[in-house]
Amino acid sequence: MISRIVDFALNQRLLVVIGALVIMGLGIQSARTLPVDAFPDVSPVLVQIMTESPGLAPEEVEQLVTYPVEVSMNGLPGVTRIQSISMFGLSTVNVYFADNVDIYFARQIVFERLQSAREDIPEGMGDPDLGPITTGLGQVYQYLVTGEDVSLDSLRTLQDWIAKFQLRTVPGVTEVLSFGGNVKQFQVQLDPGRLVQYDVTISDVVDALERNNENAGGSYLVRGAEEFLVRALGFVHTLDDIGNVVVAERENSPIYVRNLGEVTFGAEIRRGAVTVNGEGEQVAGIVLKRIFENTSSVIEAVRDKVSAINRVMPAGVQVVPFYDQADLVDRAIETVRSALLEGGLLIVLVLFAFLGNVRSALIVTTMLPASALLAFIIMKVTGLSANLMSLGGLAIGVGMMVDGGVVMVENIYRQLAEHRDGSVPRATLIRRAAHEVARPVMFAIIIIIVVFLPLFTLEGVEGKLFKPLAFTITYAMVGSLVFSLTLVPALCHLWLKAGREEDTWIVRVIRRLYEPALRWALAHRRAVVTSAVAALVGSLLLVPFLGTEFVPELEEGSILIRTTLAPSAGLDEAIATATRLERVIGEYPEVVDAVSKIGRAEIGGDPEPVNNIETTITLEPFDEWEAGRSKADLIDDLRDRLGEFPGIALNFSQPIATRVDELLSGVRAQLAIKLFGDDLEILADKALAIQEVVASVPGARDVQTEQTEGQPYIIVRVDRTAVARLGVNVADVQTIIRGAIGGIVAGQVFEGQRRFEIFVRYDAEFRRTPEDIRRALVPTPSGARVPLGQLATVEEAIGPKRISREANQRRIVVQANVVGRDMGGFVAEAQAAIAARVQLPAGYFITWGGQFENQQRAMARLAIIVPITIGLI
Repeated sequence: MISRIVDFALNQRLLVVIGALVIMGLGIQSARTLPVDAFPDVSPVLVQIMTESPGLAPEEVEQLVTYPVEVSMNGLPGVTRIQSISMFGLSTVNVYFADNVDIYFARQIVFERLQSAREDIPEGMGDPDLGPITTGLGQVYQYLVTGEDVSLDSLRTLQDWIAKFQLRTVPGVTEVLSFGGNVKQFQVQLDPGRLVQYDVTISDVVDALERNNENAGGSYLVRGAEEFLVRALGFVHTLDDIGNVVVAERENSPIYVRNLGEVTFGAEIRRGAVTVNGEGEQVAGIVLKRIFENTSSVIEAVRDKVSAINRVMPAGVQVVPFYDQADLVDRAIETVRSALLEGGLLIVLVLFAFLGNVRSALIVTTMLPASALLAFIIMKVTGLSANLMSLGGLAIGVGMMVDGGVVMVENIYRQLAEHRDGSVPRATLIRRAAHEVARPVMFAIIIIIVVFLPLFTLEGVEGKLFKPLAFTITYAMVGSLVFSLTLVPALCHLWLKAGREEDTWIVRVIRRLYEPALRWALAHRRAVVTSAVAALVGSLLLVPFLGTEFVPELEEGSILIRTTLAPSAGLDEAIATATRLERVIGEYPEVVDAVSKIGRAEIGGDPEPVNNIETTITLEPFDEWEAGRSKADLIDDLRDRLGEFPGIALNFSQPIATRVDELLSGVRAQLAIKLFGDDLEILADKALAIQEVVASVPGARDVQTEQTEGQPYIIVRVDRTAVARLGVNVADVQTIIRGAIGGIVAGQVFEGQRRFEIFVRYDAEFRRTPEDIRRALVPTPSGARVPLGQLATVEEAIGPKRISREANQRRIVVQANVVGRDMGGFVAEAQAAIAARVQLPAGYFITWGGQFENQQRAMARLAIIVPITIGLI
């Protein structure tokens, strides 16, 4: 079979060369149209379920929303893990599926199960919905909406109804999140004294607004030959319209909404903000790429759309990007391109130095572009994207791609040199030489491919990370085999001339060193074999002492600092802290800008509390830094400077790495130590003990415990005896808490395509302190109004900040990064220290997650497949 392939190539030389050129042309076209990403997307098959429950505390969110959703997801086909977070006003449930499950199928079956979950969630407590269909690499473009002398309210309106609205039309964009600024509301700020004066309740106001804010259709009327559509216009459009709504009538006089309080514009209750470069708040947007889309194409389309948006923005307002993943993609591709070019040039020089013949070196060199371009064609057909790992496979395989060609050309050149006298026809010599080495070349290349067999067996994150490398090397080696047996013999027949076979000077030097060593080895065969076996055994004995690491950290060219404040910190305090941090960060010449995202954006973004600050630092190109200064030096300086701020905890990472870590293990760090149990206080106490132990292990950095406790509460406990005595329902008390203190949405105001909520609650003057809550008046069936303090106790307490769950159990996480040593050695030492120093109650247990979990799975699989591979070789 092999001989026939060689014979065909020699008989159809021009056809083979033309075929190779066609393949290279198709390869160039394939390379131009390949999906391009910075890194392989290692995100799991994940469906997020998010439920907004305004006003609910974490325990109520867990009990009323999260638990029903979790239970409904149990038993779905392909589910590997379910995690959840319950925090103030928000429930997030992450449902993880096996890698072989189609994401659209997963979303479909989750959506179907959500119907049963909705039935178990009390009315008004939230409506579960699926998160955006994106991945850990999905935040491809982030921008600011800026304008001089333009309020945050106006900037946020422009973001929501122009920038976001337009960017969502870009092909490949699944969602655009708004972050920061103030969402405009039409607010009715009630005066409780006036409610009593006019004998009106909050429910009366809400009902009146809802009844007086609607349009209706009256079908149509026919008049002669014409048809008239009937519309009844009743929407409110202005503050005056809202203020003129009649709530009740007293003594034949109407009571208007404006009589009960102030009708004004206000800002929606927010749980997030954005600050920039220590200059205060801004409005930002985050573009999420749909899964499986071409990152480069999406970003290019987004850039074009941003240019169009800027042309229609009001004077002085612009959309300005501060994070563009295309820069990262370009750096990754340039790294691989440089490696390929430098490797190719080096190979040409080495071939010329060893072969001593320019034509021979050039013929072998054609193997590089031909094999690489054939690999691009196969990548295109199989749907493999171009990224740092897949193209890195080509860079790694540069030397291996020419091995077969070197052997083939050298043997043909030798035959031609030995028969320069023309005693044997040239075609016969080339055919004989090609036949001699064809089979060895084939087996040598197959052995190289087999060497990468262990990588094909990896699954999960490790498989997604390393399989692209193995695939591209295999594709390139297949191309190398094909062209070694066809193109190289054909080119040798067409172009290679017979010359004198003489060793080059470098070969002569090597031969003088090698031949004595060879003669000694042949004379002492037993000693050589014994030494080789001893060296093999010795190397195997060293394996247990080697460190283990899941994967080297991929350089993104930026820094993400996660700053956690005290659990009681509010949004205003977080904004002030972020501004101070940014001013310190901006003092370093390596920093271009620093943008902080505080808390969470809209539903669909990362579920973070307001005491969490994530600062993205854009850096100058590394080649412009001061000589000898590295990114690690900058991080060390920042860690020391920012660590001087009191009451904060810092975690240093990179934007994509952080998101991937969170999707994999639920935490934003390399290592996650998960403690499971029922009692939140015991979990918090034992987690702090584990944190202390882990922090003492050499190599530990940024060790933190997930904040679950420390949130100040004002607890209203209804006195059931008191409410029963007055004939008041518990629901009447809850309505006052929900409406007067929390607020109620009573419809919407339409301004063209834009829509804004009508929000009703007490004026801020009457809801500042626990005493204000006690003074809130609750209506009784007799018509009297009773202060809430007579029907319930109002007290301050400390409670949960958030509640995390996994596998239907509560859990708390101690997270850490590992610096300066291997992950496996660090974990082994930490496990021993925890076992010796931390005593867990019955029913409480620890698991280890993050990169270590993936590393253990990969090591277990490789321990089986590597010996099999060695046996095959």
